[in-house]
Amino acid sequence: MSRELAHASVAELGRLLDAGKVSAVELANVALERIEAHRDLNAFLDVRPEVTLAQARAADARRARGERGPLLGVPLAHKDIFVTRDWASTASSKMLQGYMSPFDATVVANLAQAGMVCLGKLNCDEFAMGSSNENSAFGNVLNPWDKAAVPGGSSGGSAAAVAARIAPVASATDTGGSIREPAAFAGITGTKPTYGRPSRYGMIAFASSLDTAGLMTYSAEDCALVFNAMLGFDPKDSTSIDRPREDYTRSLNDGVRGLKIGVPKEFFGAGLAPDVEAGVRAALAEYEKLGARLVEISLPNAELGIPVYYVVAPAEASSNLSRFDGVRYGHRAAQYDDLIDMIKKSRSEGLGAEPKRRILIGTYVLSHGYYDAYFIKAMQVRRLIAQDFARAFTQCDVIAGPVTTSVAFGFGEKADDPVAMYLADLYTVPGSLAGIPSMSLPCGFGAKNRPVGLQLMANYFEEAKMLGVAHAYQQATDWHRRVPAGY
Repeated sequence: MSRELAHASVAELGRLLDAGKVSAVELANVALERIEAHRDLNAFLDVRPEVTLAQARAADARRARGERGPLLGVPLAHKDIFVTRDWASTASSKMLQGYMSPFDATVVANLAQAGMVCLGKLNCDEFAMGSSNENSAFGNVLNPWDKAAVPGGSSGGSAAAVAARIAPVASATDTGGSIREPAAFAGITGTKPTYGRPSRYGMIAFASSLDTAGLMTYSAEDCALVFNAMLGFDPKDSTSIDRPREDYTRSLNDGVRGLKIGVPKEFFGAGLAPDVEAGVRAALAEYEKLGARLVEISLPNAELGIPVYYVVAPAEASSNLSRFDGVRYGHRAAQYDDLIDMIKKSRSEGLGAEPKRRILIGTYVLSHGYYDAYFIKAMQVRRLIAQDFARAFTQCDVIAGPVTTSVAFGFGEKADDPVAMYLADLYTVPGSLAGIPSMSLPCGFGAKNRPVGLQLMANYFEEAKMLGVAHAYQQATDWHRRVPAGY
C-alpha cells in the first residue's frame, strides 16, 4: 500500500483523503520512510519527523472538523532557498549553515494554510547558482534515473525527490532555468509562472529581477491544483503583481484542437543533441495528432540570452549577497584582526566557488567605467528578447521546443568549464529574461536511457492555458508516469 500511496498524484491523494481512505499522518509516515530509504540521493538537507507529524495531525484534525480541500493533508517538500521557521534555511551554503528563520516565506505560508504537510528542506546549488547541483556545500544530489548523472540545478533536490516518488510535489525556484532544466533531467513536470505571480518574500535572493518560485510535480494537473493555493498578491513583496486570484485548473480539459504552437527555428540548431531533438519532434508530432497546428516562429535575439543573463544575474547577485558579511547573521570567521578582515575571512570561508565567481563578475560589470558598457547594454538586449516573445505570441498561442541541449550529463563533465555549464541554460534563459511562464514536461528518453524534456512557454499570465496544453499531452502519453527503477 505504501508504494501505491507514494506513486499517487496530488489529485489522487486529495481524493483519497476526502474519501477517508487514508490519513495525513499515514501519508507523512510513508514519505518519511522513503526519505530514510533513499538517503543516498542526498535530496534532503533537514528532516524533522516530529514537526512533519505534528502538521499531519493538525491536517487530520481540520478534516475531522468537516474542513475539505484538495491539498489538505497532502505532503510536500521545500527547496532550501525558502526560509522556514521549523527547519534550517541555508541556501545550501556554509554561510547560512544552521540558520533558523524567525518567519516563513510567503510561498511556504500559503501552502501551509492550505493544509499541506512539509517533509523538510531540499538540497540545491548554493544560493541557487548552478545547472547541475554540484555547487551545494552539502554534497551532490544524485539523479534517480542514473546515479552517475547530475539531476540538474539549481533545484536538483526538488527534482530528485519528486522523480524518486518521495514527495508528490516540491517547491523550487527558477532564475535562468532552475526548475525546467532539472525537471527535464529527472523526467518530471516543472513549472515556472509569470515573474511577479508568486511572492519572493522569504525567498533567499539571488537575482531579484529574475527569481521566480515554482513547482516540481508528477503532472500539469497537480501543478494547477497547487498553484491555486500558492500564487497570489503579496503586499510584503514589492515585485508582486496585484491581480485577482484565479483557478489554474480551468483550462485542463480544453484540449488543443485548433491551437497554434510556435516552434522557434533558433532552438533546433547545431548545438541540439540528436536524441533530444528526436524526443521533442515526436512530442510536437503528437500535438499535431491531437489537432494542434505547428507554426515556425523566430526568436532572433534568443542566442544572446546567455551573455545577457550572465551580466544581469551576477550583477544582481553581487548586490544581494553583500548582506552575507558575518556581521548580523550567518558564518563569522573565528579569528580576525579588525572589521574589514572579519568580513573578508567570513565571506572567503562561508561562500563557495560559484557564488564567488558570480560576485566578482557582477561587481566588475557594475563598476565605474563598465556599468554602461556591460550592464546597461545587457538590459537593452533583454528588452529586445522580451519584444521577440511579444511578436511571437501574435502568431501562436504557445511556444514549444527543447528544454536542454542534451540529456543529463555526468558528474564532473562540465565542472572545470563554467562557460560550458552556463550553456546548459541556452533554451531556458530567454524565457526567464522575458519573465514569461514556462514549463518542462517529460517526452521520452535519450542516450543512456536518460529523460528528455519538452519546454512549453506562454504569454504573460497565461499559466492556465499553458497547463491545459501540457495536460492534453499528458492525457495522450504516459511519459510523466514513468518511474526510475527501484523507486
